[in-house]
Parts: sequence; C-alpha cells; structure tokens
Amino acid sequence: MPSPHRALRAFLALCTAAGLATAAAPAAQASPGGGPTAVVAMGDSYISGEAGRWLGNGLTNSGSRDGTDRAWTGSGYDPSRVYGSTAGGCHRSDVSEVRSAGPIATELINLACSGATTENVVRASRGGLAYQGEAPQADRLAAVAATHDVELIALSIGGNDLGFADIITACATDYLVWYSYCHDDQQAEVDARIDAVTASVGRAVDEIRAVMSGAGYTASDYRIVLQSYPSPLPRAAENRYSESGWSRTNTGGCPFWDEDSDWARDSLVPQLSGRLRQVAVAKGAQFLDLRDALQGREVCAKASRQATASQPPSGATAEWARWIDSRSTQGLVQESMHPNAYGQQALGRCLALIRAVPSGHRACRNTAGAGPSGMYLTAG
Repeated sequence: MPSPHRALRAFLALCTAAGLATAAAPAAQASPGGGPTAVVAMGDSYISGEAGRWLGNGLTNSGSRDGTDRAWTGSGYDPSRVYGSTAGGCHRSDVSEVRSAGPIATELINLACSGATTENVVRASRGGLAYQGEAPQADRLAAVAATHDVELIALSIGGNDLGFADIITACATDYLVWYSYCHDDQQAEVDARIDAVTASVGRAVDEIRAVMSGAGYTASDYRIVLQSYPSPLPRAAENRYSESGWSRTNTGGCPFWDEDSDWARDSLVPQLSGRLRQVAVAKGAQFLDLRDALQGREVCAKASRQATASQPPSGATAEWARWIDSRSTQGLVQESMHPNAYGQQALGRCLALIRAVPSGHRACRNTAGAGPSGMYLTAG
C-alpha cells in the first residue's frame, strides 16, 4: 500500500489532470515529501567531505604537491575549488561521500559540517545549536523533506562528541614531545564519555525521525543509514615506517607509537563502531560499518605509497587518508586523519552499494590493489 503522502500526491495529480484542483493545494508544493527524489548526508567531517582537497599524500611542498593538491590553480592555491563557499568552515567537498555515490537519487544533498556534534543535528526548538553560521541540521532537513522525496539519510555523528580530535592530538603529542603512550589515559577518557555519546547519537536519530514524521513521512517511506568511522591509522605490523627516529613524523605523517596505533585501530574504532551499531538496532536504522573501509590504504600503510614526481597519485596505490602535516606546510591541520579524495570516493561507493540493499546491516571493505570502485559489502 502506498504511503499517505505519496498517495496524496497521486490524488492531487489526478485532480489537476481533471481540472479539479483547488487553491487549497499550493502550487509550489503539492504535498509533504513531493518533488525530486533525494539522498541526504548529515553529521560531521567524515561525511561532509573534509580532506577532499587531497589525492593521496606527497612530500613536495610546492606546486601541485606531486599532483596531490586539487586546490592548485597553476599559480597559487584556492581551496574553494574543492570546498566551494564552505572552504575554511564546513568543508563540504565536491567529492564528499554523497556526491561520490553516483546517480542514486535525483538530488544529492550534503547538510553535514566538519566539526559538528550531535547538538548541531538536534532542532533548535529542542535545544540544538547552530554551527558555522548555519541552523541545526535537523531544521535544514525539515526544509529539504518538504520540497523533496527524501529516500535515504546517511548519518555520521558521535566522533566529535567523543573527542576524536583531542585523542589524536594527545597521542601525537605523546609521541613527539613526551615520549609516552596515550592509550591508557585516553581509554579512560573514552570509557567515561561513551555512554553519553551513545545516548546523544540516539537522540540525533530520534530528531531525524521526528522531522520526517512532521513532514508527513512514515518510517517505511525512507531509510536512515547510520555509519561508523573508518580507521585512518594502520596496525603497527602494517606500518611501513619504524617507530624509532623521525620518519613517521617528517616523512610519513603518522606520529604515533606502535601500541597507540594498535589501540586506535583495534580497540577505539571498534568500540565506537559497536556502540553506533547498538543505536542503529535500537532505533530501526540501517548500520553501515566502515571500520575496515581503509584497510591497507591508511596513512603509512605498507600496502600503499605516497605520490612522487615520477609516480603520480593513483587510487589503486595511494593512501586514502590525509596525513598529519605537523609543520603545516600543506593545507590545514584540520584535514588531518580524514578520508582524502580517494577515501571519500570509496565511501561514496559504499553508500551507493547500501542504497541498493533495502534492509539489513552491512560492512564495507576495499579490494586490495583496486581503486575506490572496488568497494564491496559484507554482512554487518
């Protein structure tokens, strides 16, 4: 049986054809959820498109940076070529996950913002907060839902609530300055926050449900895909640089001790992924597990390489995450440890794949030696 708002659209269309439409039906919006089909991205930097400026990583600090810097104009650098009007702010790149997914809807809409927390998703009327000069994302979703037929909402949120950036900073500082490990004290911080983060992500999903219900949608009219985070760091055994000396910092851009890398890859990321899966199950959302999406393509991974003048970047061989540029010689530090252009194209492929799977939880992985098009789904 068709949903009420779609049935109403059909009825109004018949009335219009028969000359029976009245002034009660607005010309610009026949009914809630009318208009072109849409897939909407919401949440934080991992889905907004942060680091989409970069095609892998290269050590050359001038010109196109061995072909990795998409902001290079031939005479300077213009990040708006990649991020448009959101350069320096939300960083919605032209290769963000939803924009890299291909023709999965008539319109692909990116409401996500780099740095966003769950408070920036919740409606203002429910205590949500504006961010980067924009209304809370749920309020913006309401406008989209009223003028489009929203079929899928992809949500990436919780990492900033947990303090991902602070964790990365602490671990890098312990490597560069204090010569000590971070995983012990940072795990304690994670354990102290994780319950509240889980509840906040659940509230964000509830807000999306409330907005869609208010726009006339039933739960069967659309899907929420709650996704986890891919690890930008490899396990210690898969790092091509020794942890002694400065090669991990000055050459690799991955200033982390082996034990801290293993903790982040095999404890921190899975712990958050597990909690996000719990939320998806509890809230009737579909879960997309991305923890292994960058396996072998992480910063400093043995299975990948940096670009050079003689070996330009390639999606089949490059790192798919942005390194830490500790000397700030290339771009912005905020781009560090995010999927770069290749990584975002890969996640876009994951989104396209799960778009075609109407139910059930899935994990998305890459094919060794293949580019972003080689992503595939497994049972999640």
